[in-house]
Amino acid sequence: MTNATDYPIEGGCDCRFVRYRLLCAPLFVHCCHCRWCQRESGASFALNAMIESERLELLGGAPMLVDTPSQSGRGQKIARCPTCSVALWSHYAGAGPVLSFVRVGTLDNPDRLPPDIHIFTASRQPWVVLPETTPAVPEYYDREQYWPPESLARRRALLPRIEAWQAAQRSGR
Repeated sequence: MTNATDYPIEGGCDCRFVRYRLLCAPLFVHCCHCRWCQRESGASFALNAMIESERLELLGGAPMLVDTPSQSGRGQKIARCPTCSVALWSHYAGAGPVLSFVRVGTLDNPDRLPPDIHIFTASRQPWVVLPETTPAVPEYYDREQYWPPESLARRRALLPRIEAWQAAQRSGR
C-alpha cells in the first residue's frame, strides 16, 4: 500500500468528462484473474482499489451506473462515463453503494497502486507470471489473514451501513 501522506490522488475517464479523487489509501487492491473480470475488461485481469464510497470524491461529470451481471448472480453496478463509456468503478451486490471498487487503470498515475493480492489465480491466463513478492490465492481469501489492521478497522466501521443497505435490498426498498 502507498503511504497515507501520498493522498489525495486523482483519476478519470479518457475524455476527462468524469474526474474523481481518492481522499485516502484504499482498503486493499485486488488483482482479479477470474474469467468474469477477464471478459468484462477484455484483458487478462482486473485491478481494483477497494475504498469507502464517501472517500471517493467526484470532481466533475457524473458517471452513469450500468447494471452488469456477475459470477455471484447478484450483479454489480459499473460507474461509466456517459460520454466515452470508460468503466471507472463498481459497486458489487455485497456492499452496494457503500464500497467502490475503483479501476486502478483510470488513475492519473496507476503505478501508485500495485496489487496487494492476486485472486482467482486458478483461472489466470497461463502466460501471466505472478510476482513472488505479492500474495496470490487460487480463489478468494480470508481478509483477516491479508488485510492490514487499519483496513480491517475501517471495514468494521462500515459494517452497520453495509448491513442496513443489505436489509433495504431484501425488503425491496
